[in-house]
Amino acid sequence: MCNNIASIQLLNCPIHAITMDETVKIIDNSIRRRKQIHHVVVNAAKLVKMKSDPSLRESVINCDIINADGQSLVWAAKLLGMHLPERVAGIDLMERLVMLAYYKGYKIFFLGAKMDVVSAVVEKYAGEYDASIIAGFRDGYFKKDEEAEVAKEIAASKADILFVAMSSPKKEIFLNEYKNVINTSFIMGVGGSFDVVSGKVKRAPLWMQKSGLEWFYRVVQEPKRMWKRYLITNTLFIARVLNAVFKKKVGFS
Repeated sequence: MCNNIASIQLLNCPIHAITMDETVKIIDNSIRRRKQIHHVVVNAAKLVKMKSDPSLRESVINCDIINADGQSLVWAAKLLGMHLPERVAGIDLMERLVMLAYYKGYKIFFLGAKMDVVSAVVEKYAGEYDASIIAGFRDGYFKKDEEAEVAKEIAASKADILFVAMSSPKKEIFLNEYKNVINTSFIMGVGGSFDVVSGKVKRAPLWMQKSGLEWFYRVVQEPKRMWKRYLITNTLFIARVLNAVFKKKVGFS
């Protein structure tokens, strides 16, 4: 983790207290200097999972930049007397970095999702910007014994930026294990962002994003797959925050 950047500890997880613009500036400087940065975003669900999954926790805290993806984390920090300046959503950061790649001449490797989805993402960005920003792409459906070859394929592409759209904790553990092989200046897990960019999944309206209801919009779109996950993780997150608030008020650390 970058120790020279302001950070807080929220539910036993370090999170950098920086804005979107500050994050992009740090990443741009790192790419220009060819110094690798491993980036991750955390939300309520990931913080809950980290408590019971040591491999996921280790993979997250070993990252160089940790941004708060969920608005709920910004609110939780405020309740606990800490400050996160704003939410830095993974998909918004990805979009900013694609634009940055176009203007700065950086190349991007897209890894994850199904082949039709990642192909649609590449086609969209190549059309919106230029095909020159594409270093390569492949789907995220590979076996454990294929991981080393995938890492070598990314390294051979000479990409400056790597976006990985796979589920947690698979993407975090894969990147933590192979980032030195991949040797890309900027590495970032982007979750389900490829589904949104490709048009497979619609993103919540801006007012729902700002109100912390983006998770609810996702549940409405995929109720069978998402309702239980968000019900459990959101409930556990709220309980942990309230417990932390109580301990602070009565003087426990």
